[in-house]
Amino acid sequence: MIQYSFYLARVIEVLAIGIIVAYVTTPLSIKLAYRWDIIDKPRDDRRVHNRPIPRFGGLGIFLGSMAAMIIPAGMNSSIRVAMLGGILMYALGVADDITDLKPLVKFSGQVVIATFMYAMGIRIRFINLMIIPAAHGSKALLYFGAGLAYLITVLWIVGITNAVNLMDGLDGLAAGSTAIMALSLAYVAYIHGIRLGMMPVCVAFCAVAGGCIGFLPYNFSPAKTFMGDGGALYLGYMIAVLSVISPLKRATMVGAIIPMLVLAVPIFDTFFAMIRRVFRHESIMKADRGHLHHHLMAAGFGQRRSVLIIYGIVGIMGIVAVLISRGLYKDAFFLFTIALLYLGIIIVPRQPKKSLRKIITADPREVARQQERENLVWMLNTERERRRAEREAAGVDTDTEDDRVLAEMEEQAKASVRARRTIRISLKDIKDAEEKQAAEIEHGADDQAPDSGETE
Repeated sequence: MIQYSFYLARVIEVLAIGIIVAYVTTPLSIKLAYRWDIIDKPRDDRRVHNRPIPRFGGLGIFLGSMAAMIIPAGMNSSIRVAMLGGILMYALGVADDITDLKPLVKFSGQVVIATFMYAMGIRIRFINLMIIPAAHGSKALLYFGAGLAYLITVLWIVGITNAVNLMDGLDGLAAGSTAIMALSLAYVAYIHGIRLGMMPVCVAFCAVAGGCIGFLPYNFSPAKTFMGDGGALYLGYMIAVLSVISPLKRATMVGAIIPMLVLAVPIFDTFFAMIRRVFRHESIMKADRGHLHHHLMAAGFGQRRSVLIIYGIVGIMGIVAVLISRGLYKDAFFLFTIALLYLGIIIVPRQPKKSLRKIITADPREVARQQERENLVWMLNTERERRRAEREAAGVDTDTEDDRVLAEMEEQAKASVRARRTIRISLKDIKDAEEKQAAEIEHGADDQAPDSGETE
């Protein structure tokens, strides 16, 4: 009991440090972003913001969580190694924010960092086979060879790192979801911590959550700053590595099932994106508008409600992981089914196409436009029936009047569609003109530089 009280105090300290440091340093990151021109500009239709926004906010998350992680680092040497890798991963993300690295270069850097972690002893060596009993009533352990252990460890670290990065598409989505995932894993570690030696990992997860919570006031819609690739890659890396340092080694589930359940939403989104791009014959690294949050936005939920919906699904999966860690499989299965239903509702359109491939590759914006047309037809038919009933009650010739009214309504609908199309074209022309003007200014500055050198 004394040990639990000690670690509970450390958890509170770490959360407080992470929140305060991140909250105080994020405004500094905004100023540095403007000074160094680390600004996210709405250059394509994949972005949901319509104004330039700083994207260096990951500095606040990094400083807040690192400052808080000093406490658990003194309890476990592996956490100190994880912090070193976190510095490298954050530096890689900042380099991408500044210079816009090629996808292959960024991926190679992630593999190198994951390999370094494996060489430093952070690796997945075995899984727990709950269905195969071993001697003395325990469960059998399946150990991996060096090559397979390396492959699984690198895939896990790189995969989760990019999964969290892909979630960073709406204001507050990645930071809030990561905070929920980190707190869920921290609670699992706290429940079984003393017996399995997981308490330092519990405190470290709380440090990550504290950095995210302190950053959220500046990132939730409408965002004042974005975390950028630096913050997103760092968060994904820390979640992945900390879950490897001390996974649950109970006889109830395979060793990696708890973090996989907590991270189910980003894993599902990443896997779905890879399948979608393969079906479209595109590179799996190509960005698109087919992620979960894009489907919610296309359905008309808006940024805040879309983010809160995904928060709820991530929270459900966190509860599922806690229940499974305590052996409550029936309750966990019930909640897991609910989460899957929610994900299916988000992905599958209201009137699904016959082919599963078409459902996967469907553009959520096109689905939304189709639903808008269906709603318009339904409104026209409803209004037509209402007016027909009124005219029949008044003894008016319904057929001639129906044709006239329907023609008027269809003309109004077409005018509305033409107006929206004109607005979209005008906005595109304005954006193209601004980009052209900016390019001319940059080209003019480049032309003037040699002239000044020759004058000297």
